[in-house]
Amino acid sequence: MDGLSTIYPRVYAIGPLQLHLNQVEEDSLKSIGYNLWKEETGCLEWLDSKEPNSVVYVNFGSIAVMTPEQLIGFAMGLANSKHPFLWAIRPDLVVGESPILPPEFAAETQERSYITTWCPQEEVLNHPSVGGFLTHSGWGSTIESLSAGVPMLCWPFFADQQMNCRYSCTEWGVGMEIDNNVKRDEVENLVRELMEGDKGKKMKEKVMEWKKLAEEATAPNGSSSINLDRLINEVLLPNRS
Repeated sequence: MDGLSTIYPRVYAIGPLQLHLNQVEEDSLKSIGYNLWKEETGCLEWLDSKEPNSVVYVNFGSIAVMTPEQLIGFAMGLANSKHPFLWAIRPDLVVGESPILPPEFAAETQERSYITTWCPQEEVLNHPSVGGFLTHSGWGSTIESLSAGVPMLCWPFFADQQMNCRYSCTEWGVGMEIDNNVKRDEVENLVRELMEGDKGKKMKEKVMEWKKLAEEATAPNGSSSINLDRLINEVLLPNRS
């Protein structure tokens, strides 16, 4: 923001955008959606059956891909953590082939896992059963997790995701990074720390502070709402013919 302000005469900080969208009452706008994949909503009923803050939500976004070895590392790390999890696995998640999970994964996690191709992420993150988010650190996922008050395990893939990961883990104190090699023991240990460790508890406290700030910013008299009105009144309306 400071850098942009030295280049452009007027800069407007607006967001988180989904918190503004959630205040819109028109059903026609709400029905548009902004997902690239068809959502499967059965996972919400599954989440209803779980204890508060007990489930790890796993989603690597709509573009990030991984090797079969990395997939197995994540799968067995989640399995060995003993925590319930909801995992969105796209058909194209693995490079050059369909994602195939090892037989021992299914045997170990049958009673405490839910696998889907895609899900309504904002609803999932705001569900009381979700206590952590294993993410690729895309900006949309990062800001949705902050807005929902959910701490993160970060596995950045490319583009801005490394920077988003750094801010989540180092600047904001709401995340922990997973090494690119994805060792199952590391995944297991980080999931346990996220869901039951002291660092995980501190991350939860921090992310709840960010959630409060997001809600304050998008309230009727919040900084984001004021900037949105300024954008409309100073830039958009004067240019109408």
